[in-house]
Amino acid sequence: MKILVKLVIAASAVASFSAAAQQDIKAATPNSAYVQDARGVIARDAFGLCWRTGYWTPADAVPGCDAPLVVEAPKAATPPPAPVVAPVEAPKPAPKPAPTSEKVTFAASALFDFDKAVLKPEGKTQLDDMASKLKAINLEVVIAVGHTDSVGKDAYNQKLSIRRAEAVKAYLVSKGIEANRVYTEGKGKTQPVADNKTAEGRAKNRRVEIEVVGTRNVK
Repeated sequence: MKILVKLVIAASAVASFSAAAQQDIKAATPNSAYVQDARGVIARDAFGLCWRTGYWTPADAVPGCDAPLVVEAPKAATPPPAPVVAPVEAPKPAPKPAPTSEKVTFAASALFDFDKAVLKPEGKTQLDDMASKLKAINLEVVIAVGHTDSVGKDAYNQKLSIRRAEAVKAYLVSKGIEANRVYTEGKGKTQPVADNKTAEGRAKNRRVEIEVVGTRNVK
């Protein structure tokens, strides 16, 4: 009988000690009201339910284990991504027009008397028309080139072609064309465009070619 009493007393002491130990674990370890593995993770059964210890109370309920008792705070809605706005490119400047070249050929007889380098009235009229047209473009350069037929010596014809080109330049400058934009050149009889053996061919070779380089004004 005494032995039985001792065993009961010992069992009571062990139970008291075990309860006290579990109480200490509950107080010191988070979620100690649930069975945890060595990592401190709450253990679950085959159905995914959390294992409670004998010291579990509703106050110990945690989200994911006791849904009816603990309601997880709703997650803040993720704002939609800001719309991607394509960068606005500055308008590109309009490309500048490419300069164009235009060549006009005047018969020498229309501008000068035979063997002369002084402009005739009808020649001035033709150059007046050209000067007015030059003001309508962005002028870059004017090139006046004099030519002669094959009659006469080379040196004489060379000088005559230059004098006629210079006479054209002087008149265009008097009409408002900038002098530094007008160039002159004499080719004498070196660049015929027709046969010098005929009167008709020689007349075509006595000429002044005026080449204009510039761009049209854009409205």
